[in-house]
Amino acid sequence: MSELGDLHEYTALEQWQLLQNGQISPVELTEAYLERIEAGNDRVGAFVTVAGEEALERARFVETSVPKAVPLWGLPSGDKDLWNRAGVPTGFGSRAMTGFVPDADDEQVAQLDAAGAVSLGKTAAPEFGMPAYTETLVGPPARNPWQLDLNAGGSSGGAAAAVAAGLLPFAPGSDGGGSIRIPAAACGLVGLKPGRGLVPAGSGLAGPDGLVVNGPIARTTADAALLLEGMIARRPDGTIDHHYAVRAAGGDGPFLSAAVRGELDDGTKRFQLGVMTSSAWDAEYAGIEIAPEARAALDAAVDALVALGHGMEETALPPDPGYAPAFRDVWQGGAAAIPLEGERLAMTEPLTQWLVAEGRALSARRLAEGLTALRRFERGFIGRFAAFDAVITPTLAMPPRPNGWYDGSDPALNFEQQCRYTPFTSMVNVSGLPAITVPIYQTEATADAPAGLPMGVQLIGRPGGERTLLALSAQLERRFRWTLRRPPVW
Repeated sequence: MSELGDLHEYTALEQWQLLQNGQISPVELTEAYLERIEAGNDRVGAFVTVAGEEALERARFVETSVPKAVPLWGLPSGDKDLWNRAGVPTGFGSRAMTGFVPDADDEQVAQLDAAGAVSLGKTAAPEFGMPAYTETLVGPPARNPWQLDLNAGGSSGGAAAAVAAGLLPFAPGSDGGGSIRIPAAACGLVGLKPGRGLVPAGSGLAGPDGLVVNGPIARTTADAALLLEGMIARRPDGTIDHHYAVRAAGGDGPFLSAAVRGELDDGTKRFQLGVMTSSAWDAEYAGIEIAPEARAALDAAVDALVALGHGMEETALPPDPGYAPAFRDVWQGGAAAIPLEGERLAMTEPLTQWLVAEGRALSARRLAEGLTALRRFERGFIGRFAAFDAVITPTLAMPPRPNGWYDGSDPALNFEQQCRYTPFTSMVNVSGLPAITVPIYQTEATADAPAGLPMGVQLIGRPGGERTLLALSAQLERRFRWTLRRPPVW
């Protein structure tokens, strides 16, 4: 193993190849990452629970008892701290859940195990996954490895911080309004929100809205595709579960192929694209601004895609004054189901208490009207962009935000700040479409950020268009060679 050097320098796909060839073992790889976590986690706050003994036991089991044919054999991973793993504390980012230890696995956790992954612990998440940043009252924030006084984003902030800091080769997250794409973009990573129905979503707290889906965060497009392959439900024999077979193109490996080759299986690699800077929140929050850094990333990506031969056309969303109140009602309606009352609810953060109180005060009629409005938006959104293979937008409207930037006492203002930072993400959850964020641009170095800060772009696909997004991401990755860059804490 010494001849291989530092194992975290290898991509997840390269590590998988080393495992398959017997050049390293699951136990050796697990030990290497546990050492990385011990040395670096205090700086970035990526893990809230490190399950070292359990991870080594699991690695030994994988090594001796799990067939190598499963897609993630021996690769380290982490469970988002909104997901239950039997015997390991689930904190939900909340003081109110201190001491809770589940006795059963959530569906996505069980699926990752079935795919051969080795969980090293729980990655940090904000309280009940509701905010777009990862700061809690129960521990340190998930810090951005590019500049530690900035936040890693949320709600999969711990997962993104772990991958960006080299504490994991990749990590699964969940995304209800941008919670994979936001932290991935803030930390200079690839983050894929699959389309609704591709990956099992029965983990964590789920509202009545179908907004939340699970997906991968990774350093490279191929690594994201590899993890996605492992997150799709499979039978014990390794074949894709029949519920997901149609969405997964009816066989193994369709996503990794597109990500590695930068084209579809039929050789298609040029697409018709739209570019958009309007968002569904524009009618609610006048003056949503796209920062120069976000605009520079978008322009660079558009120029690169045009140079690669893709068609490009400007497009826009028509103003929809019904979107923001409907989304807010549905988001609050989902929070209403958080299983806390009385003193335990009073232990939560002001934002959580506001969301829960507003949600529980909603009438059934108003919630139903909100859901209807979002379904109407979904139909219009999909129809409007049907002529494009993908639509490109900024991922974030601003560079990564400082820790403590979000208002801690005025929940309504806090919610508005989140929407202004992330105006391009939630509409994709409402539509159920797949979307990927790709790192493109690095800001100028400053005294505070000697390595500069990452900025990404979002590509929104058609229904079932994950492979097209992965092919486009791979092309942009080759163009900008972002995977060669490392944050200072690396």
